[in-house]
Amino acid sequence: MARGMAAAWLRIVLMVAYPLIAHAAAATGNGWLAALAAFDIALVVLLEALVQPRAGAWLLLAGLASALVWLAQTPHALLPLLLAPPVFVGMVAWAFARTLRAGRIPLVGRIAGAIDGIPWQRMEPEVRRYTRQVTWAWAVLLGVLACADLAFAVLAPPLQWSWFANIGDYLVIGGFMLCEFGYRRLRFPRRGPGLGGFLRRMATLGPAFWREALR
Repeated sequence: MARGMAAAWLRIVLMVAYPLIAHAAAATGNGWLAALAAFDIALVVLLEALVQPRAGAWLLLAGLASALVWLAQTPHALLPLLLAPPVFVGMVAWAFARTLRAGRIPLVGRIAGAIDGIPWQRMEPEVRRYTRQVTWAWAVLLGVLACADLAFAVLAPPLQWSWFANIGDYLVIGGFMLCEFGYRRLRFPRRGPGLGGFLRRMATLGPAFWREALR
């Protein structure tokens, strides 16, 4: 349990660090910073397997590190960073959207159920409708951001792209999350913890929860 919590918080630290390192790489054109940012992404993706630990994950990480060291010394060091935002944001958008199919529990409904300790099927009909609407909203917002990230990667200079993809994306997502949380508290004032408790509980939703939610 303690190892799982430590891994969850480490993943959060790595995710917060990534846009800062990536933006610094784009601003300076430094290939080593670009390689460090890409290595950060690899750690986020492989963290669960590394903690277990699995030999294959460590070998893969070593191989990626070697490739990034080589890439850092070429003119194409920023390429993985240009591709990462549209790919990652697009995958998250798809993760939200696919849970809206008939017979599925909307992703926001699963998250709300895990945080509040109430299965989605036992929630009030109005709350279930709301979780479906918010899941739609997240899918659309993230889909638009993924398309914009790709357009900036193709058309904009690296620094302008970075301001949008590595800073703007997080501001838009964070702003939407805060606005939705504030609206939710007004609409359902007696449901769920405050913002601090909500963020803490979100941080404790481990890989097993996300695997089940996205299956």
